[in-house]
Amino acid sequence: MEFAFTEEQVMIFDTADAFLSEVATAPVIRQSLLTASGYDTNTWQRLCEEMYWQAILIPEAHEGLGLGGVEAIGILERMGMRLYNGPFASTALVTAALLKYGSDEQQATYFERLMAGETATLGVIEQSRTWSADAVTAVATPTEGGFHLSGHYRFVGHGNSTDILLLAARIEDELALFLVDGTADGMARQKSPTMDQTRPLAEVTLDGVFVPQGCELARGLAAVDALTAIIDVLRIFTAAEQLGGAQASLDMSVDYVKERVQFGRTIASFQAIKHKCADMMLKVEASRSIVYFAACAIDEWLAGRYTDTQLAEAASMAKAYCSDAFFFVAGSGIQLFGGVGITEEYDIQLYFKRAKATESFLGAAPEHKERVADLLLTGVC
Repeated sequence: MEFAFTEEQVMIFDTADAFLSEVATAPVIRQSLLTASGYDTNTWQRLCEEMYWQAILIPEAHEGLGLGGVEAIGILERMGMRLYNGPFASTALVTAALLKYGSDEQQATYFERLMAGETATLGVIEQSRTWSADAVTAVATPTEGGFHLSGHYRFVGHGNSTDILLLAARIEDELALFLVDGTADGMARQKSPTMDQTRPLAEVTLDGVFVPQGCELARGLAAVDALTAIIDVLRIFTAAEQLGGAQASLDMSVDYVKERVQFGRTIASFQAIKHKCADMMLKVEASRSIVYFAACAIDEWLAGRYTDTQLAEAASMAKAYCSDAFFFVAGSGIQLFGGVGITEEYDIQLYFKRAKATESFLGAAPEHKERVADLLLTGVC
């Protein structure tokens, strides 16, 4: 692994900073929360047409950019800094799943749709708090030419508006993964009310939705392994957004304490405030190290040089540390702002809500620490 950014990567990240600072300003994000989709569709179209980020993981053989996980993570970090609420992470996740498990025909079909600006997401659980194959309750019934899917999914990122859904379902005792069109007959989708409105989640209900035979991505034990790995990639994507949110929380807190005057001087001059900011910075920098290690793990996994277990270890380390770090930094930011920090006027409260919501999403830190411990103690990592 190479732990230094290339000139091309630095250029991509600088371009991302410039573009997002223009299209993902706080007023734009706040206004987009009131829309039906939960994000600004015009910004998404600009992202696809001008930056072509939806094709970042798609190989050049399919007219994509042919880049990797490090580039995707770098963009997600910068999206997290601005609480960007478009479906980039969920779409990139399905792209990675197709890249790893899709047939040549599936890749040709769906990569073309994704490069045209269509969006995608993943649906797994209904009531369970554990994101795993054991939590899948939806049922797929074989029929002539395909399957009929029935079931209910919760916590589906952008599930109320995405064009393509990667859904897990059971065929008797076997697990299977299906690519389903968002406009399919028998599908009902509803946006969920959440504490963090900057991350649109939805409930998706299927009632006998017909899925053609060629839309089956994986089945049996292969589907179990694939689903576990796909969820781990999503955990790393989430950790990258948490890193960006933690960095932004630190930056705005430091800017505020430099301006806030108490007892005749700025509170940034107080030693206790300096110590608190130093602790926040330490959390952010440590998060950055583990996130980009996990980004390299995605690239190694996609190339077949890392096993699913090695990916799992990197994902759980990143998600555990970044969940704790983001909540600590955003919570400390609220303290530094004081009473005004929780008011609607200030953005720090939006970051605090994002930190709390993502802390438990895809498994809380204690769960992932236990997972890493199990992997190490059993000697598989």
